[in-house]
Amino acid sequence: MKILVVEDEPNNMLLMKIILKKHGHEPVEAFTGEEGIEKASSSKPDLILMDLKLPNIDGFEATRRIREINMGIPIIAVTSYSMNDVEEITKRGFNGLIQKPFNPMRIMDEIKKILEH
Repeated sequence: MKILVVEDEPNNMLLMKIILKKHGHEPVEAFTGEEGIEKASSSKPDLILMDLKLPNIDGFEATRRIREINMGIPIIAVTSYSMNDVEEITKRGFNGLIQKPFNPMRIMDEIKKILEH
């Protein structure tokens, strides 16, 4: 499965790529909200992992713009903010939430949960 990872921290991006590749997925990198919007359209990912704190366009705005292009693509918020309100995240256009610091199994569990719905 092709998974777009929108993450501005190089170490977090590397870790996500390693985890996804280990589980047989094809990661696509985007380091800014703008790049995430562009790659969501051009690379046709099956799922997006979206950091919320990004330079210029944050993850909330990037998700809003991606939803204008493709309402059906699953987008999981990835954040270090203490956001335990999944209902609020859902209202903002996300399908799920992964808290940082994350562990590999949490990422894969959330991806599996979202894809099963």
